Amino acid sequence: MTPGKFITLEGGEGVGKTTNLDFIVSRLRDRGLEVVATREPGGTVFGEAVREIFLHHAEVRPEAELLLLFAARVHHLREVVEPALQRGAWVVCDRFTDASYAYQGAGRGIDRSVIDFLRDWIQAGLRPDLTLLLDAPVDTGLTRARQRSGPDRLEREDIAFFARVREGYLALAQAEPGRIRVIDAARPLAVVQAAIASQLDLLLSGRV
Repeated sequence: MTPGKFITLEGGEGVGKTTNLDFIVSRLRDRGLEVVATREPGGTVFGEAVREIFLHHAEVRPEAELLLLFAARVHHLREVVEPALQRGAWVVCDRFTDASYAYQGAGRGIDRSVIDFLRDWIQAGLRPDLTLLLDAPVDTGLTRARQRSGPDRLEREDIAFFARVREGYLALAQAEPGRIRVIDAARPLAVVQAAIASQLDLLLSGRV
């Protein structure tokens, strides 16, 4: 059986990950593929419990944030992602380890080597086949995010934090241009989705 493909969607707050994840899933299913849509933190009973703590607990220290995310990632990989890929399904995930580098690394200041160690230990070489980084100016994204609902613990951070997160994401994309494709998410939705569709077509054709 041919292993499936692993696609991740990354970006700061309010860049449209949920809307575009639905678009990606629909487009892939139209091709007759089995698609598993999931998210981090989350995707399992344990992961969703971690998500609740992560987003709504009054105070979570940076080191605890990172460890919580990787604890949830263990369950997510073993229970959802790996079994799906092994049976030939495509997995589309809202955030993955790049978010740990951007938020806990660039945003919180945790040393990259710590995240490298956890990634290598937990993922054992597993990497996304394609990462779509939805990028928009910080103020644009935060305005969108704060219009849709009351802010969670993370969304209450100051603009300087989110600027560091964005810089962290863009640095990752510069370091891995073959895997991480930057999509300008400040443009109209139809234009954004046309760019996403183009990247999906490349992956489907084996050119990514």
